[in-house]
Amino acid sequence: MSAFKADFARAHVQPSPNHGERRDGRRPDIILLHYTGMGTAEGALDWLCRAESQVSSHYFVFEDGRVMQLVPEGRRAWHAGKSSWHGETDINSSSIGIEVANAGHPGGLPEFPDAQIEAVIELCRDCGQRWAIAPERVLGHSDVAPVRKVDPGEKFPWARLAAAGVGHWVEPASITGGRFFQKGDVGQPIEALQSMLSLYGYSTEINGEFSEKLKGDVEAFQRHFRQERVDGIADFSTIDTLHRLLAALPGYS
Repeated sequence: MSAFKADFARAHVQPSPNHGERRDGRRPDIILLHYTGMGTAEGALDWLCRAESQVSSHYFVFEDGRVMQLVPEGRRAWHAGKSSWHGETDINSSSIGIEVANAGHPGGLPEFPDAQIEAVIELCRDCGQRWAIAPERVLGHSDVAPVRKVDPGEKFPWARLAAAGVGHWVEPASITGGRFFQKGDVGQPIEALQSMLSLYGYSTEINGEFSEKLKGDVEAFQRHFRQERVDGIADFSTIDTLHRLLAALPGYS
């Protein structure tokens, strides 16, 4: 692909050939955040710009805060893979993908540098304003692809983004004792948990059974919203945090 004008003023353009038309003229209404999960930022950026990789993102953010744009926002980048949110399965057509250079779980979950997070915040604000993206639709790859994906990981500072006006957030409830639900449990409380996760957007089947899939959905939720402990067990802290997030959604009652 030839060069194009960056949508984000501070971005440098490095075109990737891996993109296509957004399906049915879809406008982006999700910002989807990833970590690269590779040893070096340079290697990850090179891979995203190679035709044989068949993957790309709209933006790439280096550790020092430099931002590269690989695909125009009006085009469909290839970053989400098999995924779902609120029943929609073509997340690539409905999202702007941002790759954040970080070795992730394979590299021991290194911290995200301040300069990098400040750049992510600025970029998300800019994209969000341009496309009128709702705060609750600023998501992680693990939210739309539980079990299959775990990025941007439990060290990604969602609370810091929210404090700067990016994303949807409530302070997670403290981890305490009390009743909890886990794999193998069945019944109405499990169905209620599944209903809440589904209402928030997760691809959770409502059948009253705490399956391996539900465990993965709970882990994905914890990885984003209750990062202190990611274990797939629906304890009071997890359920209360989810309930308050739902209550904070526009129009929820």
